[in-house]
Amino acid sequence: MQNILLVDHTERDHLLPLTYTRPVADIRVGVFTIAEKWEKRFGAEVSYLTQDYLKRVFPSKIEDASHAINGSIIPTRELVLEIESLGDGDSLYSNDIWVATRTHNFVKGPTPGEKVEAKSKIDQINRSWKIFQLNDWALREDFEWIKENYVASSEEYAGVSLIGKDVFIEEGAIIRPSILNSETGPIFIARGAEVMEGCLIRGGLALLEGAQLKMGTKIYGATTVGPHSRVGGEVNNSVIFGYSNKGHDGFIGNTVIGEWCNLGADTNTSNLKNNYSDVKIYNYALGRSESTGGQFCGLTMGDHAKSGINTMFNTGTVCGVFANVFGAGFPHRRIPDFGWGGADGFKGYRIGDALEVAEKVMIRRGVALNDDWKEVYKHISEITKPKEN
Repeated sequence: MQNILLVDHTERDHLLPLTYTRPVADIRVGVFTIAEKWEKRFGAEVSYLTQDYLKRVFPSKIEDASHAINGSIIPTRELVLEIESLGDGDSLYSNDIWVATRTHNFVKGPTPGEKVEAKSKIDQINRSWKIFQLNDWALREDFEWIKENYVASSEEYAGVSLIGKDVFIEEGAIIRPSILNSETGPIFIARGAEVMEGCLIRGGLALLEGAQLKMGTKIYGATTVGPHSRVGGEVNNSVIFGYSNKGHDGFIGNTVIGEWCNLGADTNTSNLKNNYSDVKIYNYALGRSESTGGQFCGLTMGDHAKSGINTMFNTGTVCGVFANVFGAGFPHRRIPDFGWGGADGFKGYRIGDALEVAEKVMIRRGVALNDDWKEVYKHISEITKPKEN
């Protein structure tokens, strides 16, 4: 494909707080983000049409784009062929969902050309829980591409027990004596990643560049550990975008963690209600909770959020960006952005203090908090302030 514009469409507000700090297409599901799938697997050059305040860190190249594509859509080979076959000005839909438009002048929306109905199956991230629900399928799709395009390590790892044939380890990964079972899903360990002694891994798993599993970690059920993250304890069917820490004992399941988060020792999430009913979680766009349609849903945590030691998150909790959660008991299932507190309630977290902590956190990973990102975070602080009556 040529240059493509990945567009924040109507799905964006339903994915808050994750999309306060990124375009929809920058969400990670499987091994890669949605944008990386377009770039790596289908050779596209990508830019974003996102919120105005994010354009300073996620720029647009509207005039160069040959196609505008809904940023929540996960590409497949069949879908790419349908998009490439569109005539100039034509748009592809799946029922009422806009998928893509072939145009060199996409600004406000699809052009008034022919409306073409998609024949291939459309998978999209239109709610936060779809990230972990689709992670098994996305891991398998990305893994097939990796096998064809990456070079596997030829090293023999002493004391490592490999079960199954779908384990792909890149050169430069460090694997200490552990058990890796790929019978239930593929396992990909990227260069610079480390698996410490005594880990029990049951695929699928993507452990990305610079990420680390601490000693004795237990992972099962389609999990992604993003770049430069630290994980310990027990993890089930969860996605950690990157640069985040869950370095100690404690359980997270059916959970999505953004970037630059830190979960204190023995932080636990509930992912199943005692009455086994469907889990509801808060939807920013609707201003209320909605059903996930499933029994399993843990925590959704926005970027730069943190929990203190022994924090307990209830089933279906949504934790806003830059929230700081601590203390005994279960905090409310809707934790406000820039909230500071716990079960007894929250007060506002001042943006100056939040940025000071963020700088310290990021520099530990060798990343500087630049002025553009500071302005982004300041803007988010303003638009998430509680409205006065």
